[in-house]
Amino acid sequence: MKKKMISVLLTAAMVAGMTVGCTTMVHADDEITLKVFSNLPDRKNGQGLVEQMIIDEYMEANPNVKIEVEALDEEAYKTKFKAYAMEGMPDVVNIWGQPSFLDEVLDAGVLAELNEADYADYKFIEGSLEGFKKDGKLYGLPRNTDVAVIYYNQKMFEDNGWEVPSTYQEMLDLAGTINEAGIVPMAMDGGDGWPMAVYLSDVMFKLTGDYKDTVSNAIANGDFSDQAFKDATQLLKDAADAGLFQTGYDSQDYGTAMNLFTNGQAAMFYMGSWEASMALNEDIPEEIRTNIRVFTMPVVDGGKASATDIEAWNGGGYAVSANSEVKEEAIKFLNYMYQPDKLSKYGWENGVGMSAQDQTDYMTGDETELMKQIVEIVTAATSVSGTTINDCGPSAFKTSIESEIQNVSNGTTDIDTFLTTIGGSCK
Repeated sequence: MKKKMISVLLTAAMVAGMTVGCTTMVHADDEITLKVFSNLPDRKNGQGLVEQMIIDEYMEANPNVKIEVEALDEEAYKTKFKAYAMEGMPDVVNIWGQPSFLDEVLDAGVLAELNEADYADYKFIEGSLEGFKKDGKLYGLPRNTDVAVIYYNQKMFEDNGWEVPSTYQEMLDLAGTINEAGIVPMAMDGGDGWPMAVYLSDVMFKLTGDYKDTVSNAIANGDFSDQAFKDATQLLKDAADAGLFQTGYDSQDYGTAMNLFTNGQAAMFYMGSWEASMALNEDIPEEIRTNIRVFTMPVVDGGKASATDIEAWNGGGYAVSANSEVKEEAIKFLNYMYQPDKLSKYGWENGVGMSAQDQTDYMTGDETELMKQIVEIVTAATSVSGTTINDCGPSAFKTSIESEIQNVSNGTTDIDTFLTTIGGSCK
């Protein structure tokens, strides 16, 4: 893979930091309880399964350690994380290596500094740790290389004679055709806000070929009047106007959108590469799960990006509480989790998408067609976007764009008002 180029681009505009809390010495034979706070409530599939596998193995290898897991879905997780930040954090937590989340967390001093030298042999892709650092110090480890993709039901496409769109306009035209067949064209989690903000980032990347400076300047000045923002927002609205998304998309959540697709009611599903494990999920009907394929956002007429310029970034990961009473054991567990033959290997074998570590050694050729496609997309990438727009600024900006984007997409708010509102949140 083009590891160096891709990883440098992936980590652009991501920095963070903190101070280290005190630790309590624990003897090896003492009974220890580690509390893990996770945003992976499904412990039987995907990343939640992988996380639980490693936890179970660690407890078996360390009989004196008991690991208690509290797992919530993402929005509930972030809400409770804020409460924990004030009241006292669990020992090991999920985090996001992006300014909108990590900057304020580190300013609050709730995460422990890690020794970067410990990970020299952990096969992290070059640059992937940068979003979890501040002032040269490391405070967390990335789990994924995330890619924004459009999942589609290959059999449904073939049965109806539909072609995978190569341009954005073709995708909008296809929406009309699919609607006429009585099927939802694309399932969209609009209720949570962030998937639509990722979609907005995706189309803006296709327009600009590189939005980092445009976004950072807009956030710094509280001014989103650049034409690129207007054009990208119009493309999002065009999709909604064309009926690309399901009725009620703007208030429906992740599970609802995903169920539309996995139950065969929607032809496509807009989400990240972390859902590649759908192809192995036996709760999904076999005819659907074995026919899930993927493509990336089609090129935009007049846009500067090609089909191989993709929306991708290093996203979620793990950290240790600065004030953990068993910090030494918590870091030991974190380091165990990230051994190359643990999180990265198990993730690959369970089809959860691309790791932030080199997974080449684990490719067997027997992967699902979906995983092979995602590998090909990343391998062929000529450039990647880096952090999505909603995660590039302070938390007030993230909250604003994710709560206002529904109204601009459905026409309740006009584009200029939307851009003025999100700009105001940066001031």
